[in-house]
Amino acid sequence: MAHQQRSGGRLSRTGDTRDTDDMSRLLAPRLAYFAGVARTEHVTRAAQEMEVPQSTLSRAMVRLEEDLGVDLFARHGRTVSLTPAGRAFLTSVERALAEIERAADEVRADADPATGKVAFGFLHTMGAETVPGLLHAFRADHPRIRFSLVQNYGEAMLEGLRAGELDLCLTSPVPDAPDLVARRLDEQKLRLVVPADHRLAGRRRIRLVEAADETFVTLEPGYGLRRITDDLCAQAGFRPRIAFEGEEAETLRGLVAAGLGVALLPPPPFPRPGVVELTVTAPRAAREIGVAWLAGHPDTPPVAAFKKFLLSKRGTLLPT
Repeated sequence: MAHQQRSGGRLSRTGDTRDTDDMSRLLAPRLAYFAGVARTEHVTRAAQEMEVPQSTLSRAMVRLEEDLGVDLFARHGRTVSLTPAGRAFLTSVERALAEIERAADEVRADADPATGKVAFGFLHTMGAETVPGLLHAFRADHPRIRFSLVQNYGEAMLEGLRAGELDLCLTSPVPDAPDLVARRLDEQKLRLVVPADHRLAGRRRIRLVEAADETFVTLEPGYGLRRITDDLCAQAGFRPRIAFEGEEAETLRGLVAAGLGVALLPPPPFPRPGVVELTVTAPRAAREIGVAWLAGHPDTPPVAAFKKFLLSKRGTLLPT
């Protein structure tokens, strides 16, 4: 069906992204006005319902038609009726306004102090015991706050903070970046994990240099624990020979049990058969665990409450 088109339309039809941005900027403030006039088919009545001056509403409709270059209304004295172009436009406008209303309801719900949402990231090694314990304790006082949980390695979570996908994250090492705020919460000792039948399995303590000739299984580059492993080996005077690079600490522990190599790992949530875990006496083998968030980013009430709760766990975040 052909639509009656005005001459001298204001907007370019080139399809350029800049033209699309200009169209959105010009049209968006007047879409709700258009929907109100279309619903009542009467400018005066629509102005009264929306509590705006009739002259403002009339000018807005004229400008809207001029910007589109299409007649949306047929005028009949004080009343109006939609043209075919106006009916087609109204369908899309109502859909867009409904989506805006849905989005507004969603962000208001996420910010609600009692029932809002926290987007929280944490390391894989925190997922079996530490994070469930934290959430259980927090929800004792905030039972209706919802969580969107992301389990990932440190660098990926920091990018999630920067992209606005996460509000807070537990990570290691504690980041030092101008666009982030980070607070140290606790420290976790790392152990050298060896197969149960390994030549060192009878030991309780070891200097890391004594494992210089061993084959290691490690996390992939980019993981905080991999960086710590490389740094500790460098401090001990050697570069580890890598047999496997993975994504999960417990996978590495299983590969150690299978005899594929040794690994520097945090304590497991539960004892693992087939391996022996040795205390490393030199260099000092530990990693700091901290909470991070985006600098200058305002907190919703539920995020502020959970942040305060995490900061209260300094020194007690991890089991002793």
